[in-house]
Formats: sequence, C-alpha cells, structure tokens
Amino acid sequence: MPRWKALPEELDPQVREFAGQLRRLVDRSGLSVAALADATGYSKTSWERYLNGRLLPPQRAVVALAEATGAQPAHLTTLWELAERAWSRDEMRQDVTMEAISVAQARAALGWDADQAEPPAKSAKFTKATKVAPAPGTTQLPSVPQQRRTDSPSAADFPEWAAAAAPSPAAPAAQSPARRTRRGRTLMIAAGAAGVALMGGAAFLLLNPGTGTAKKTAAPRSAAGPSAKQVLPAGVRCTGAGCVGKDPEAMGCGGAHAITPSRGRAGRAVIEVRYSKVCHTAWARISRAAPGDQATLSAGGHSATARAERDGAAYTPMVEVTGDPAKVAACGTTVAGVKGCSRPVPATPAGAPAPSAGAAVR
Repeated sequence: MPRWKALPEELDPQVREFAGQLRRLVDRSGLSVAALADATGYSKTSWERYLNGRLLPPQRAVVALAEATGAQPAHLTTLWELAERAWSRDEMRQDVTMEAISVAQARAALGWDADQAEPPAKSAKFTKATKVAPAPGTTQLPSVPQQRRTDSPSAADFPEWAAAAAPSPAAPAAQSPARRTRRGRTLMIAAGAAGVALMGGAAFLLLNPGTGTAKKTAAPRSAAGPSAKQVLPAGVRCTGAGCVGKDPEAMGCGGAHAITPSRGRAGRAVIEVRYSKVCHTAWARISRAAPGDQATLSAGGHSATARAERDGAAYTPMVEVTGDPAKVAACGTTVAGVKGCSRPVPATPAGAPAPSAGAAVR
C-alpha cells in the first residue's frame, strides 16, 4: 500500500475529494506509483504530483488511470470536471489577492491612507512635494498617472489672490482724499507683489516637480525588491537571482505564491507565464500540449525552455524578474511548427484577472 503524503491544507474541498478518490483507486488496485506510470504512459514524477495534490492531472491521464484500475471512466471524468472548475476558481482568487496586495503597497508608497479613495489634497500654500527615489536594485511600484496642467495659474487656483486683490472696505468719511489715494496705492502694490510671487512659485513647481525639498529629505522608504533582506514565508527557499535556473516547485515559489500575468496559445497548447511576487521570478508553463511541444521564456538576461512530456504539460526553470511581470512573455512552438506567444491577461469588469485556461496551479 503506498504511503501518501498529507494533502496541502489550502486545497479546495472538491479538489481534495478528487485526489482522495484517485488514491483509493490506486490502493484498491494494488498498483505502485511506478506500475501505474507504466500502465498509463504518464511518468512516475507526474503521478506523484497528481496524487499528492500538487498538480491537477489532465483528463487523458484520468481516463488512463480508470482503465488501469478498472474504474468507470465516465464517473471519474465527472469528478475531474468539478475539481478542474474549483482549481480555476482558486487560481482566480489568488490572482485577485496578489493584485490587492500590489494596490495596497502602491498606495502606501504614495503616502495614501488605506481608506482614502482619492490622493491627499494639496495645501493652499503649495508646499513642494518630495519625490521618492527608489533604492538601487529595488522594484519600482507602478505610479498613479497624473494629468499635467497646460493652462496658466488663475485666481481660482490661488485663493490668496482674491483675498489680496479684494477691494478694501470704504474708508470713513472723515479721511482725506490724499490718504485714501495713498492707501489704495499701497494695497495695489502689495497685491501685485503677492501675485507675482505666487505665479513664480507655481510656475517653478509645475516645470520642476522633482526639485526643491526633495533634495533635502532623508533617504525615502523604497519599495521592497529582490535585493532587500526579507524574511521568506515558510517553504520558500530562494528569491531573486538566487532562484535563477531552479525548479519553482522545489523552491516553494509556485502554488499559492504564483499568479498568471499573461497567457496565450500555440495551436492547441496553452502557454502561460507564472510569476511569484515572493521570489521575484517567473517561469513558462505549457499544458494541454502534444509530446514534444515546447515553451520558452526570456527575462533579465536569462532564458529557459521546457518540452512537454507524455502528460502534455511541462514548465521551465525560473528567471529573475525585476520589472512589471505583465511585460514578460513566453512563446511556444508545436511539433507541427505552429508558434504563439502569451499576452497580458485582461481584467474582468470586477477588476480581477480572467480565470486560468490551464488546469494546473504551479
């Protein structure tokens, strides 16, 4: 009887039930994992992943297991379809969670409060804003686009102008005409000087947004990147350049720590880019492919290629990613010569990435 490992705690109940059913069928048949691999045509490594809940098997592998163990393929396929939908929903939730974390980090870097829907209003005194400069080797968080003003400053932009230029109260009737004239002339000179000073300051800020007090501020808080020392989550064994060329599953960068920023097709094969924000790495994944179809990914001066096995799936070693993962593309080539590359996953109306086209969440 095979000694199974405990299934991951984060597995969806339907996926857990399906994996348990596969284990029971293998136990009842008396087959070892190696014997099951010989009987179905799928590798021993693939079956270990399937039976331990690390990877959802393709439908063809499920049918092959049913034939090898004497089970009803139709019943087992029905359970597989339910598990496949649950697996896709889980991946979508993970993508939404990672997106929410990115938005929170971006707001924190910009100095917004968590419950603030709009940027903080500028002070009427127009204090020069400091520009946060990222530390060398760190990943720059996406900035919120700002529309640049093309019109000149007006009185509506500077309330002080209206206050300074407002006509003074009528002087007492007892004042002489000469005194009223001198007072009006003084107010006009003061208002003009204040207006010139304000216009000069506003023009300087508009034309030089990065100067001023930004030079005098202390070292700003920079976004955490691969070079920053950080405490890695349990099970994660590398980050950044230390992960290059390594297996994402063995290093703990896959599973719940990975999202799918881009996806495409090469013929019938699904080509995906998997990105781990914890490890700051990406890798290409090919699924639903024919044996011999391959996927290639390049980023950060490194490239990696994986060739699909008999189970129709494979993934490349990791490469380091220091920029926007949506700009990292993976391309696939089928044995028939059909080529295709991944494209950024479009957002749904709710703001969440579209569900994964593949069954695995590695």
